[in-house]
Amino acid sequence: MQLKTWSRLILPTLFLLALPALSMAQVSVEVSVGVPPPELPIYEQPPIPGDGYIWTPGYWAWSDDDQDYYWVPGTWVLVPEPGYLWTPGYWGWGGAAFIWHLGYWGPHVGFYGGVNYGYGYGGNGYEGGYWQGDRLYYNRTVNNIRTTNVTNVYNKTVINNVTVNRVSYNGGNGGVRAQPTSAEEAAIRERHITATTGQRQQEQTARSNPELRVSRNQGRPPIAATPRPGAFSGAGVVPAKGGTMSVIHSQPQSRTETQPRGAQPETQRAPQRPPVQQEQRARVQQQYRSPVEQQRAPVQQQYRPPVEQRRPPEQAQPQRQSAPPRPESGPPAARRSAEHPPEH
Repeated sequence: MQLKTWSRLILPTLFLLALPALSMAQVSVEVSVGVPPPELPIYEQPPIPGDGYIWTPGYWAWSDDDQDYYWVPGTWVLVPEPGYLWTPGYWGWGGAAFIWHLGYWGPHVGFYGGVNYGYGYGGNGYEGGYWQGDRLYYNRTVNNIRTTNVTNVYNKTVINNVTVNRVSYNGGNGGVRAQPTSAEEAAIRERHITATTGQRQQEQTARSNPELRVSRNQGRPPIAATPRPGAFSGAGVVPAKGGTMSVIHSQPQSRTETQPRGAQPETQRAPQRPPVQQEQRARVQQQYRSPVEQQRAPVQQQYRPPVEQRRPPEQAQPQRQSAPPRPESGPPAARRSAEHPPEH
């Protein structure tokens, strides 16, 4: 109760101190005094419902009434305007409290604390797709695309240059050490759109579900992701699981893909990886052929020596026949009897 009262008293002061930055960032704040958010849960991404949706990752929100964190499941959201991408919200240490910076839609992805939310949001920018004209192209490496209605896809391997962890806040004790880049600071000054009606519905539904509070689920919410905003039951609802943090999605067998005209350079670099696979296959083939060659060599060695051994006796027989005759002894009749023994 004292924590709740103190939080409400300190909120106006913190808001005034942060007002210059907030006017630039176009965000609001919530405060949780001295209590860091839990680690991000581990979950699989539900399949995309269709074209025009973009993944918005789950996050821990704070309930001042319950004095507890609750999990807002990640979900697929229809983009409010062509050409816009989602910048996730994030928790950041403000010196006296953990401040929640709201997410927003904009032409470019801004700073979200360096938090690795996974599935394209690796802490900096977005690797899940890009706009070309009024069409969004999806990276199948980090998006769960199993429907034939989405054909504007490509494959690009996501390389993370930071340690993959589950820390859900920036700064403070144990938080992510990241600062906005010049491009992310420029994105803050662009025109933004706040969370859509579906996104607000997702948070309100999560707040009203006691099972999503961290005091009940111990950091493993039973509903970690949903196929659409507000769909907290039925097919596509995913619970949290144990294991290690995942930033990519395991893709099924590849199918026909549509490559956009004038694709970004990074989408053309991805196909350069097959030569590495060919080198691996070559090494496998060498390992496979070498035993055969080892087997052939002994066969030839076993076969040739007998031939060489049989040949000398065949050549030796004529030599014995051509040997000079022994000196004749005895009468001719005796020699003929010795050469032709009588038959019995």
